[in-house]
Amino acid sequence: MLDLQPNPALYRMTSQFHPIPEKTRPGATDTNILLTSPLPIDANNIVIFFLYVQICMRPIKEGYKFEVVANHTDHRQLANMATLTLASWATNLTYSDLTPSVIDSAVKSVYNWAGCAIGGFAQDAPQIALNTTRVAFGGPPTSSILGANGSIGDGFADAQVAAFVNGVASHVDDYDDTLLETIIHPTGVVASALLAVAEWRAPVSGPEFLTALVAGVEAESKLSLAVWPEHYDVGWHSTSTTGSIGAAVAVGKLVGLDTPRMQHAIGVASTQVVGMQAFFGSMTKSFHIGRAAQGGMLAALLAENGYTSSLEALEAQYGWLHVVSTRENASAVFAQLGQTWEIEKNTFKPFPCGIVLHPIIDGCIQLRNQTASEGKSIAGIQSVDLRVNPEVLILTGQTDPQTGLEGKFSVYHAAAVGLLYGEATPTQFTDAVVKNTTVVDMRKKVNVTTDDGVSEDQAYISVVFEDGSTLEKHIEHAVGSLENPLSVDDLKRKFMDQVSRQIGVPRAEKAYEAFTNIANMTDVGKIRMTF
Repeated sequence: MLDLQPNPALYRMTSQFHPIPEKTRPGATDTNILLTSPLPIDANNIVIFFLYVQICMRPIKEGYKFEVVANHTDHRQLANMATLTLASWATNLTYSDLTPSVIDSAVKSVYNWAGCAIGGFAQDAPQIALNTTRVAFGGPPTSSILGANGSIGDGFADAQVAAFVNGVASHVDDYDDTLLETIIHPTGVVASALLAVAEWRAPVSGPEFLTALVAGVEAESKLSLAVWPEHYDVGWHSTSTTGSIGAAVAVGKLVGLDTPRMQHAIGVASTQVVGMQAFFGSMTKSFHIGRAAQGGMLAALLAENGYTSSLEALEAQYGWLHVVSTRENASAVFAQLGQTWEIEKNTFKPFPCGIVLHPIIDGCIQLRNQTASEGKSIAGIQSVDLRVNPEVLILTGQTDPQTGLEGKFSVYHAAAVGLLYGEATPTQFTDAVVKNTTVVDMRKKVNVTTDDGVSEDQAYISVVFEDGSTLEKHIEHAVGSLENPLSVDDLKRKFMDQVSRQIGVPRAEKAYEAFTNIANMTDVGKIRMTF
């Protein structure tokens, strides 16, 4: 744990830059190692200091509490260096810094994203996005449209178009990954930008790709934590507002930006704030992800070529942190970079809809199965009563959805399809199913009450039948949550179901093999040619 404290005494460290256990100092313990800066921390030497901290901590066993000590003035300065802190950490991150668990989480995040991007391409939104942008704005076809099922020539576009279209496709089904703490979907924006550049700037090895991906995911995730929940509560779509910065960091890492140019990339990305919750349930929600991927990529490439921005883009008085939120805690959150890995907390959706609907669907599917096992009929249901977290109605309170996209944000539709179909795949969130009369009738039987005491991954469900009997289910942790995650087999089934619908089973198998082994690739830019 990296803990910047405001009022410690200032101690010198050895010139060899080794950590010193201060066991004789009051307050020190056997499990407390203080790493003290030999000089005041300012904008000129903070990068060296962070490198020093990383070097010191590598050989130390897990379980220690680490405290980076500065005098009171220096702490205030560091708190106002969010952009520099993030940029310096990202530029100095190496593959060897990533633990096996982080790498495993990164690989899962990539192939879950790829499955969503390939499967989601069947939707209208990415088709319109591609047809509009490739002809009007497209350059040389360097990067793949993952879900394109025509010839190789038809499946490529320039890097900006590819990042945009794959971003839209990966999110349009609302089937992508989720960091539950802040409800952001971290991989879509970052991976869409990163793959487009990796193909264009080939060769890029698997370790290089994953290191850049982790840098971007950690950047956007920490930013989201720094302004949570105020930023989200006012109506921003955090996935895209932080994602453009994550994409800039990832692409900047991939193309080898130094720290000042990474700061400029963060600045160019942060000024491109995109995404508001008013557009949930429409094509524009997925536009947020595509545009953020495109914008973040452009920011890094501009910075690479000398384009300037503010070096204090995040923390300045009128910078990102203070404009998009009424509160921020970036200094404390950024102090955890490289210590607490947000990507390890990433979760993967079993159902293609708003994450707060998952406990309801989980419970309704179980109740459908129980109904059948007890010889009852779903047709005999009189009413369905739900008790859920208040966020469920705030985010997914549409009572009469008219499109499949709107259905993804309707708790009434979610309960209905869980009970009627016993599953919730992209098939249950089409326009046809949303308008199906049997589904509409079941939606009308659903009653929802909210309870602050019910967490977002919980639900209480009661089904009353016409004969007066009742079945009840309490979902404590929905399938797909951190406490009840999808298994590797579950993730493969999800991938194959989405991808085989779009490109057929044989190619889906090859795609799964390629993306699950991305860490071993010598050139990620050739991944599309493997399936």
